[in-house]
Amino acid sequence: MQSRRRFLSLASGALAASALGTRRLLGADAASGRKPLKILILGGTRFIGLHLTELALGRGHSVTFFNRGRTGNDRFAQVERIKGDRNGQIDALKGHRFDAVIDDSGYVPRQVRMTAELLVENVPQYIFVSSVSVYSDFWAPRSEKSNVGSMQDTTIEKVDEKTYGPLKALCEQAVSKVYGSSCTIVRPGLIVGPEDNTDRFTYWPVRAARGGDFIAPGAPSGKIQYIDARDLAAFIIRGIEHKTYGTFNVVTAPGQVTMGALISACVRSATRLAKPAKPPRPVWVSAKFLQAQKVQAWSEMPVWLPPTGEDAAFAATSNKLAVRAGLRCRSVSETVNDTLAWQLARPVLERDSLKAGISAARESSVLAAWHRRG
Repeated sequence: MQSRRRFLSLASGALAASALGTRRLLGADAASGRKPLKILILGGTRFIGLHLTELALGRGHSVTFFNRGRTGNDRFAQVERIKGDRNGQIDALKGHRFDAVIDDSGYVPRQVRMTAELLVENVPQYIFVSSVSVYSDFWAPRSEKSNVGSMQDTTIEKVDEKTYGPLKALCEQAVSKVYGSSCTIVRPGLIVGPEDNTDRFTYWPVRAARGGDFIAPGAPSGKIQYIDARDLAAFIIRGIEHKTYGTFNVVTAPGQVTMGALISACVRSATRLAKPAKPPRPVWVSAKFLQAQKVQAWSEMPVWLPPTGEDAAFAATSNKLAVRAGLRCRSVSETVNDTLAWQLARPVLERDSLKAGISAARESSVLAAWHRRG
Protein backbone atom coordinates (compact mmCIF):
# COMPACT_ATOMS: atom_id res chain seq x y z
CA MET A 1 0.00 0.00 0.00
CA GLN A 2 1.19 3.51 -0.75
CA SER A 3 2.60 4.82 2.50
CA ARG A 4 1.02 7.57 4.52
CA ARG A 5 4.38 9.36 4.55
CA ARG A 6 4.56 9.40 0.75
CA PHE A 7 1.10 10.82 0.35
CA LEU A 8 1.77 13.52 2.95
CA SER A 9 4.95 14.53 1.17
CA LEU A 10 3.26 14.69 -2.22
CA ALA A 11 0.39 16.74 -0.85
CA SER A 12 2.41 19.07 1.36
CA GLY A 13 2.73 21.80 -1.25
CA ALA A 14 -0.80 21.59 -2.62
CA LEU A 15 -2.79 23.25 0.18
CA ALA A 16 -5.43 25.55 -1.27
CA ALA A 17 -6.58 29.04 -0.32
CA SER A 18 -9.44 29.10 2.14
CA ALA A 19 -12.50 31.31 1.90
CA LEU A 20 -14.68 29.89 4.63
CA GLY A 21 -15.01 30.71 8.29
CA THR A 22 -12.25 30.35 10.78
CA ARG A 23 -14.06 32.56 13.24
CA ARG A 24 -14.20 29.82 15.84
CA LEU A 25 -14.48 31.09 19.39
CA LEU A 26 -11.49 30.41 21.59
CA GLY A 27 -13.46 30.47 24.83
CA ALA A 28 -13.47 32.97 27.66
CA ASP A 29 -10.08 34.35 26.64
CA ALA A 30 -11.76 35.88 23.57
CA ALA A 31 -13.17 38.69 25.70
CA SER A 32 -12.88 42.31 24.61
CA GLY A 33 -9.85 44.33 25.59
CA ARG A 34 -7.44 42.08 23.73
CA LYS A 35 -4.24 43.82 22.65
CA PRO A 36 -3.96 44.07 18.84
CA LEU A 37 -0.87 42.23 17.63
CA LYS A 38 1.23 42.42 14.49
CA ILE A 39 1.56 38.98 12.91
CA LEU A 40 3.82 37.97 10.02
CA ILE A 41 2.87 34.90 7.99
CA LEU A 42 5.49 33.32 5.77
CA GLY A 43 3.32 32.42 2.81
CA GLY A 44 -0.24 33.20 3.77
CA THR A 45 -1.93 32.57 0.43
CA ARG A 46 -2.70 28.90 0.87
CA PHE A 47 -5.02 26.73 2.96
CA ILE A 48 -3.63 27.12 6.47
CA GLY A 49 -2.35 30.66 5.98
CA LEU A 50 -5.70 32.05 4.94
CA HIS A 51 -7.55 30.40 7.80
CA LEU A 52 -4.98 31.99 10.11
CA THR A 53 -5.43 35.34 8.41
CA GLU A 54 -9.21 35.36 8.62
CA LEU A 55 -9.17 34.49 12.29
CA ALA A 56 -6.40 36.94 13.18
CA LEU A 57 -8.11 39.83 11.39
CA GLY A 58 -11.42 38.92 12.98
CA ARG A 59 -9.81 39.18 16.40
CA GLY A 60 -8.43 42.66 15.75
CA HIS A 61 -4.84 41.82 14.82
CA SER A 62 -2.93 43.04 11.77
CA VAL A 63 -1.37 40.57 9.35
CA THR A 64 1.50 40.81 6.89
CA PHE A 65 2.28 38.22 4.21
CA PHE A 66 5.80 37.45 3.05
CA ASN A 67 5.77 35.50 -0.21
CA ARG A 68 6.62 35.61 -3.90
CA GLY A 69 3.36 37.33 -4.80
CA ARG A 70 2.39 34.77 -7.42
CA THR A 71 -0.90 33.50 -6.00
CA GLY A 72 -3.76 34.62 -3.81
CA ASN A 73 -3.41 38.31 -4.54
CA ASP A 74 -7.18 38.68 -4.81
CA ARG A 75 -7.69 37.70 -1.18
CA PHE A 76 -7.52 39.99 1.86
CA ALA A 77 -6.74 43.31 0.22
CA GLN A 78 -6.19 44.90 3.65
CA VAL A 79 -3.19 42.67 4.36
CA GLU A 80 0.26 44.16 3.85
CA ARG A 81 2.44 42.15 1.50
CA ILE A 82 6.21 41.96 1.46
CA LYS A 83 7.60 40.34 -1.66
CA GLY A 84 10.51 37.95 -1.52
CA ASP A 85 11.61 34.35 -1.78
CA ARG A 86 12.62 32.07 1.08
CA ASN A 87 15.32 30.57 -1.09
CA GLY A 88 17.77 33.34 -0.24
CA GLN A 89 15.79 36.47 -1.14
CA ILE A 90 14.59 37.50 2.32
CA ASP A 91 16.32 40.86 2.81
CA ALA A 92 13.00 42.67 2.37
CA LEU A 93 12.11 41.50 5.89
CA LYS A 94 15.01 43.39 7.50
CA GLY A 95 13.98 46.10 9.93
CA HIS A 96 10.34 45.05 10.17
CA ARG A 97 8.99 44.43 13.66
CA PHE A 98 6.22 41.99 14.52
CA ASP A 99 4.89 40.38 17.67
CA ALA A 100 5.09 36.91 16.13
CA VAL A 101 5.88 35.09 12.92
CA ILE A 102 3.97 32.02 11.71
CA ASP A 103 6.00 29.76 9.45
CA ASP A 104 3.52 27.47 7.71
CA SER A 105 5.62 27.07 4.57
CA GLY A 106 8.93 25.74 5.88
CA TYR A 107 10.17 22.38 4.58
CA VAL A 108 13.92 22.97 4.13
CA PRO A 109 16.11 23.53 7.23
CA ARG A 110 18.47 25.93 5.46
CA GLN A 111 15.63 28.26 4.51
CA VAL A 112 14.01 28.05 7.93
CA ARG A 113 17.29 28.78 9.68
CA MET A 114 18.00 31.83 7.48
CA THR A 115 14.54 33.24 8.14
CA ALA A 116 14.77 32.67 11.89
CA GLU A 117 18.20 34.28 12.10
CA LEU A 118 17.02 37.37 10.23
CA LEU A 119 13.86 37.80 12.33
CA VAL A 120 15.03 36.92 15.83
CA GLU A 121 16.06 40.48 16.79
CA ASN A 122 12.72 42.04 15.85
CA VAL A 123 10.18 39.24 16.25
CA PRO A 124 9.96 37.74 19.76
CA GLN A 125 7.95 34.58 18.97
CA TYR A 126 8.42 32.07 16.14
CA ILE A 127 5.63 29.58 15.44
CA PHE A 128 6.74 26.74 13.19
CA VAL A 129 4.07 24.52 11.65
CA SER A 130 5.65 21.09 11.51
CA SER A 131 3.97 17.66 11.31
CA VAL A 132 3.44 14.51 13.36
CA SER A 133 5.36 12.86 10.52
CA VAL A 134 8.54 13.92 12.33
CA TYR A 135 8.24 10.79 14.48
CA SER A 136 10.47 7.96 13.34
CA ASP A 137 7.59 5.45 13.27
CA PHE A 138 4.20 4.68 14.75
CA TRP A 139 4.64 1.14 15.98
CA ALA A 140 3.43 2.54 19.31
CA PRO A 141 1.54 5.70 20.33
CA ARG A 142 3.70 8.84 20.17
CA SER A 143 3.95 11.96 22.29
CA GLU A 144 6.06 15.10 22.05
CA LYS A 145 8.84 13.24 23.89
CA SER A 146 9.06 10.45 21.30
CA ASN A 147 12.07 10.11 19.01
CA VAL A 148 11.97 11.90 15.69
CA GLY A 149 13.33 10.70 12.37
CA SER A 150 16.83 11.55 11.18
CA MET A 151 18.85 11.73 7.98
CA GLN A 152 22.42 10.61 7.43
CA ASP A 153 22.96 13.31 4.82
CA THR A 154 21.57 16.53 6.29
CA THR A 155 22.40 18.49 3.13
CA ILE A 156 19.54 16.82 1.22
CA GLU A 157 16.73 19.29 0.50
CA LYS A 158 14.48 17.25 -1.78
CA VAL A 159 11.13 16.59 -0.09
CA ASP A 160 9.89 13.08 -0.80
CA GLU A 161 8.54 9.96 0.88
CA LYS A 162 11.70 9.32 2.89
CA THR A 163 12.76 12.88 3.71
CA TYR A 164 9.53 14.75 4.51
CA GLY A 165 9.44 13.86 8.21
CA PRO A 166 13.18 14.10 8.94
CA LEU A 167 13.38 17.44 7.09
CA LYS A 168 10.54 18.80 9.23
CA ALA A 169 12.40 17.59 12.32
CA LEU A 170 15.55 19.40 11.17
CA CYS A 171 13.49 22.55 10.58
CA GLU A 172 12.21 22.33 14.15
CA GLN A 173 15.77 22.03 15.40
CA ALA A 174 16.86 25.03 13.34
CA VAL A 175 14.13 27.21 14.86
CA SER A 176 14.87 25.99 18.39
CA LYS A 177 18.58 26.69 17.98
CA VAL A 178 17.93 30.30 16.99
CA TYR A 179 14.96 31.12 19.23
CA GLY A 180 15.64 28.89 22.21
CA SER A 181 12.61 28.78 24.50
CA SER A 182 10.81 31.56 22.60
CA CYS A 183 9.46 29.34 19.87
CA THR A 184 6.32 27.27 19.41
CA ILE A 185 6.50 24.03 17.45
CA VAL A 186 3.10 22.87 16.21
CA ARG A 187 2.81 19.30 14.92
CA PRO A 188 -0.53 18.81 13.16
CA GLY A 189 -1.72 15.55 11.75
CA LEU A 190 -3.72 15.39 8.53
CA ILE A 191 -5.12 18.91 8.05
CA VAL A 192 -8.69 18.90 6.76
CA GLY A 193 -11.70 21.11 6.16
CA PRO A 194 -13.16 23.53 3.63
CA GLU A 195 -10.89 24.57 0.74
CA ASP A 196 -8.37 21.75 1.17
CA ASN A 197 -7.66 21.03 -2.47
CA THR A 198 -5.61 17.93 -1.70
CA ASP A 199 -9.08 16.32 -1.38
CA ARG A 200 -7.84 13.76 1.14
CA PHE A 201 -10.67 14.22 3.65
CA THR A 202 -12.98 15.74 1.06
CA TYR A 203 -13.20 12.43 -0.79
CA TRP A 204 -15.45 10.87 1.84
CA PRO A 205 -18.37 13.33 1.86
CA VAL A 206 -18.05 13.60 -1.94
CA ARG A 207 -18.20 9.83 -2.35
CA ALA A 208 -21.25 9.61 -0.13
CA ALA A 209 -22.86 12.40 -2.15
CA ARG A 210 -22.52 10.30 -5.34
CA GLY A 211 -24.75 7.74 -3.70
CA GLY A 212 -24.92 3.97 -4.08
CA ASP A 213 -22.65 1.34 -2.56
CA PHE A 214 -19.14 2.52 -1.68
CA ILE A 215 -16.12 1.00 0.05
CA ALA A 216 -15.71 1.76 3.73
CA PRO A 217 -12.25 0.50 4.74
CA GLY A 218 -11.50 -1.79 7.65
CA ALA A 219 -14.03 -1.69 10.45
CA PRO A 220 -16.33 1.02 11.88
CA SER A 221 -14.32 0.93 15.11
CA GLY A 222 -11.07 1.84 13.35
CA LYS A 223 -9.55 4.97 14.88
CA ILE A 224 -8.52 7.97 12.80
CA GLN A 225 -6.90 11.31 13.64
CA TYR A 226 -6.76 14.65 11.85
CA ILE A 227 -7.18 18.36 12.62
CA ASP A 228 -9.67 20.78 11.14
CA ALA A 229 -7.68 23.69 9.68
CA ARG A 230 -9.86 26.14 11.57
CA ASP A 231 -9.08 24.47 14.90
CA LEU A 232 -5.38 24.52 14.01
CA ALA A 233 -5.63 28.23 13.24
CA ALA A 234 -7.42 28.88 16.53
CA PHE A 235 -4.73 27.05 18.48
CA ILE A 236 -1.95 29.04 16.80
CA ILE A 237 -3.58 32.46 17.20
CA ARG A 238 -4.39 31.70 20.82
CA GLY A 239 -0.76 30.65 21.30
CA ILE A 240 0.37 34.05 20.06
CA GLU A 241 -2.11 35.97 22.20
CA HIS A 242 -1.05 34.02 25.31
CA LYS A 243 2.63 33.69 24.41
CA THR A 244 2.44 29.91 24.56
CA TYR A 245 5.78 28.23 23.92
CA GLY A 246 6.78 24.60 23.52
CA THR A 247 6.03 21.66 21.24
CA PHE A 248 2.49 20.41 20.67
CA ASN A 249 0.80 17.61 18.74
CA VAL A 250 -2.28 19.33 17.30
CA VAL A 251 -4.67 16.52 16.43
CA THR A 252 -8.02 15.20 17.57
CA ALA A 253 -7.79 13.08 20.70
CA PRO A 254 -7.00 9.36 20.26
CA GLY A 255 -10.34 7.61 19.89
CA GLN A 256 -12.30 10.85 19.45
CA VAL A 257 -13.15 9.95 15.86
CA THR A 258 -13.56 6.52 14.28
CA MET A 259 -13.87 5.59 10.65
CA GLY A 260 -17.45 4.60 11.39
CA ALA A 261 -18.24 8.04 12.80
CA LEU A 262 -16.71 9.70 9.74
CA ILE A 263 -18.63 7.52 7.29
CA SER A 264 -21.90 7.99 9.17
CA ALA A 265 -21.43 11.77 9.21
CA CYS A 266 -20.74 11.72 5.47
CA VAL A 267 -23.88 9.71 4.75
CA ARG A 268 -26.04 12.07 6.82
CA SER A 269 -24.50 15.18 5.29
CA ALA A 270 -24.71 13.85 1.72
CA THR A 271 -28.34 12.83 2.16
CA ARG A 272 -29.25 16.28 3.45
CA LEU A 273 -27.13 18.51 1.22
CA ALA A 274 -26.62 16.58 -2.02
CA LYS A 275 -29.76 14.42 -2.12
CA PRO A 276 -28.24 11.68 -4.33
CA ALA A 277 -30.57 9.62 -6.53
CA LYS A 278 -29.37 6.43 -4.84
CA PRO A 279 -28.98 6.51 -1.05
CA PRO A 280 -25.31 6.20 -0.04
CA ARG A 281 -24.59 2.79 1.48
CA PRO A 282 -21.17 1.97 2.93
CA VAL A 283 -19.88 -1.56 2.41
CA TRP A 284 -17.27 -2.39 5.04
CA VAL A 285 -14.37 -4.20 3.40
CA SER A 286 -11.66 -5.76 5.55
CA ALA A 287 -8.14 -4.37 5.61
CA LYS A 288 -6.78 -7.78 4.62
CA PHE A 289 -8.98 -7.92 1.54
CA LEU A 290 -8.10 -4.36 0.51
CA GLN A 291 -4.44 -5.18 0.81
CA ALA A 292 -4.89 -8.31 -1.32
CA GLN A 293 -6.61 -6.15 -3.93
CA LYS A 294 -3.69 -3.68 -3.73
CA VAL A 295 -5.99 -0.83 -2.70
CA GLN A 296 -3.73 1.87 -1.33
CA ALA A 297 -4.37 3.12 2.17
CA TRP A 298 -4.26 6.89 2.71
CA SER A 299 -4.44 7.73 -1.01
CA GLU A 300 -7.17 5.51 -2.48
CA MET A 301 -8.69 5.19 1.00
CA PRO A 302 -7.89 8.67 2.41
CA VAL A 303 -7.55 9.29 6.16
CA TRP A 304 -7.54 5.53 6.84
CA LEU A 305 -4.57 3.30 7.67
CA PRO A 306 -4.66 -0.44 8.42
CA PRO A 307 -4.16 -1.32 12.11
CA THR A 308 -0.86 -3.12 11.43
CA GLY A 309 2.70 -2.22 10.45
CA GLU A 310 4.79 0.81 11.22
CA ASP A 311 1.75 3.10 11.09
CA ALA A 312 -0.45 0.94 13.33
CA ALA A 313 -0.52 3.59 16.11
CA PHE A 314 -0.66 6.64 13.84
CA ALA A 315 -4.15 7.47 15.14
CA ALA A 316 -3.08 7.16 18.77
CA THR A 317 -0.85 10.24 18.90
CA SER A 318 -1.22 12.10 22.19
CA ASN A 319 -2.69 15.63 22.12
CA LYS A 320 -2.75 16.15 25.89
CA LEU A 321 -0.25 19.01 25.91
CA ALA A 322 -2.14 20.86 23.19
CA VAL A 323 -5.46 20.42 25.02
CA ARG A 324 -3.91 21.88 28.17
CA ALA A 325 -2.71 24.80 26.06
CA GLY A 326 -6.22 25.48 24.72
CA LEU A 327 -6.80 23.13 21.76
CA ARG A 328 -10.47 22.55 21.03
CA CYS A 329 -11.58 20.22 18.25
CA ARG A 330 -14.98 20.53 16.62
CA SER A 331 -17.15 17.52 15.86
CA VAL A 332 -16.63 15.34 12.83
CA SER A 333 -20.15 16.24 11.70
CA GLU A 334 -19.33 19.95 11.60
CA THR A 335 -16.17 19.37 9.60
CA VAL A 336 -17.96 17.04 7.19
CA ASN A 337 -20.94 19.38 6.70
CA ASP A 338 -18.76 22.43 6.06
CA THR A 339 -16.45 20.50 3.73
CA LEU A 340 -19.31 19.16 1.63
CA ALA A 341 -21.02 22.56 1.47
CA TRP A 342 -17.78 24.07 0.20
CA GLN A 343 -17.27 21.22 -2.26
CA LEU A 344 -20.74 21.60 -3.76
CA ALA A 345 -20.02 25.28 -4.38
CA ARG A 346 -16.72 24.66 -6.22
CA PRO A 347 -16.42 25.14 -9.99
CA VAL A 348 -17.51 22.05 -11.92
CA LEU A 349 -14.00 21.14 -13.10
CA GLU A 350 -12.70 21.14 -9.54
CA ARG A 351 -15.67 19.18 -8.24
CA ASP A 352 -15.20 16.51 -10.87
CA SER A 353 -11.43 16.02 -10.55
CA LEU A 354 -10.62 14.97 -7.01
CA LYS A 355 -6.94 14.39 -6.31
CA ALA A 356 -7.49 11.61 -3.78
CA GLY A 357 -9.65 8.54 -3.43
CA ILE A 358 -10.22 5.38 -5.40
CA SER A 359 -11.59 5.75 -8.93
CA ALA A 360 -15.20 4.78 -9.61
CA ALA A 361 -14.17 1.96 -11.95
CA ARG A 362 -11.65 0.50 -9.54
CA GLU A 363 -14.06 0.75 -6.63
CA SER A 364 -16.71 -1.09 -8.61
CA SER A 365 -14.23 -3.85 -9.42
CA VAL A 366 -13.13 -4.25 -5.79
CA LEU A 367 -16.71 -4.30 -4.53
CA ALA A 368 -17.61 -6.97 -7.09
CA ALA A 369 -14.67 -9.08 -5.92
CA TRP A 370 -15.71 -8.56 -2.29
CA HIS A 371 -19.24 -9.78 -3.00
CA ARG A 372 -17.91 -12.82 -4.91
CA ARG A 373 -15.61 -13.99 -2.15
CA GLY A 374 -16.23 -17.44 -0.80
